[in-house]
Amino acid sequence: MIPLAEPTLNGNEARYVQECIESTYVSSVGPFVEKFEKAFAATIGASHAIACASGTAALHVALRLAGAEPGRLVAVSDFTFIASANAATYTGADVLLVDSEPTTWNMDTELLYDEVCRRAASGHQIPDIVEIVHVLGHPAHIEPLLELRDRYGIRVVEDAAESLGAEWCAGTATGTYAGTIGDIGCFSFNGNKIITSGGGGMLVTENDDLAARAKHLTNQAKRDGGYHHDTVGYNYRLTNLAAALGLAQLERFHDAVRAKRTIAHRYHEGLRCLPVTVAPRASWANPSYWLYSILTHENALGPNQLINALAERGIQARRLWPPLHQQTPYRSTERIGGDVSAKLYRRGLSLPSSTHLTCSEQDAVIRAVTDFVR
Repeated sequence: MIPLAEPTLNGNEARYVQECIESTYVSSVGPFVEKFEKAFAATIGASHAIACASGTAALHVALRLAGAEPGRLVAVSDFTFIASANAATYTGADVLLVDSEPTTWNMDTELLYDEVCRRAASGHQIPDIVEIVHVLGHPAHIEPLLELRDRYGIRVVEDAAESLGAEWCAGTATGTYAGTIGDIGCFSFNGNKIITSGGGGMLVTENDDLAARAKHLTNQAKRDGGYHHDTVGYNYRLTNLAAALGLAQLERFHDAVRAKRTIAHRYHEGLRCLPVTVAPRASWANPSYWLYSILTHENALGPNQLINALAERGIQARRLWPPLHQQTPYRSTERIGGDVSAKLYRRGLSLPSSTHLTCSEQDAVIRAVTDFVR
C-alpha cells in the first residue's frame, strides 16, 4: 500500500520521547513544551507561540480571544474541514459561510469584502471576525481581509492547520508564512500533517496580551499557580511527550516543506497534460502542498471511481471535504456565494503525499491516474 500521508519519523523523535519517559515528565509539565513553543515561533517568524492539545483547541481559544461570543458573527470558509466552523460554534457566535474562489480553492475574500461593504452601507450586521482557512497548503488571497481589518476593525484569525510553511511571494504579505499575518494564527500537528506531535496544535500571535491570555485559558484559567480560576478556561495544554515529538519534527521542517514541493512538482509535470485539474498555485503564492489534490473533469467519471481504481493498485487516495453548508450541523447556516465549494467536493481528491514518498511510488500513482482518466 502507498499511503495517503504518513509521518516521517527518522530524526530525534525516539530520543526526545525517551528523555521524557526517563525523566517522568510525560504530562503537560516538562521542558519540551517551552522548547517546542520557542522553536516554533522562531521558525515561522512569530513573537509568541502557545502549544495546545489540538489544532481545534487552538482555534477555539483564538476565536474567543478575538471576541467570538453569542451575538457576534464569524465568517468562515465554506470549503474546509468541519473543525474550522465547530471552533466558532463552540463560542456561541453565529457563523457566515463564504464560498471558495476557483483559483486557489480558498475563501473568496473579494466576495466577502464586497458583501461586508454592502452590509455596512445598509446598516446590516457585518462579521466581527473572519476565520480564513488556508486549505491544502495554499495561502488565501489575504489583502481584502487586511483592508476589512483596517476599515472596519474586523479581527482576522488564520486557520493554517494545513498550510505550515506556505508563503506569500507577492503583495502586502510578501515573505510571510501563512498563519503569521492575522491577529492570531493556528496550526495543527495531527499525524498526517507536514510535521506532527501525534496530536496537538499551536496558536501564534504578535500581541503580548493575547499570548498571555491564550496561555492562561489553555491552563484552565488558573491564577497564582493554585486552584483559583478567574474565568472559564480549558484543559488544552500539550503534553511534554507530544512536544518532544513535535520538537524533533520541527528540526526537519525545511526538509519536509522542500519534499512536499518536490512531490507537487513531479505530480504537476506528470498530470498537467491529462484531463484533470492539477493542484492550484497562484502567481503570488508559494504553497507547501500538504496534500496534493486534483479535480476530475465534469464530463468524466468522478473521484470515487478513481479512488477505487487506485485502491486496486494498492494506492490510497481520499475525497475532499463536503462543503460545510452540506454538513448536517450547518445546513441552515447563512452563506454567500455560489457553488464553487460544492464543485470542489464533487470532483476533488487527494493523492499520496508523504514527505518520504519515493520517485518510484509516485510514478506508480501517476501511471494509475493516467490509465484511469485517458
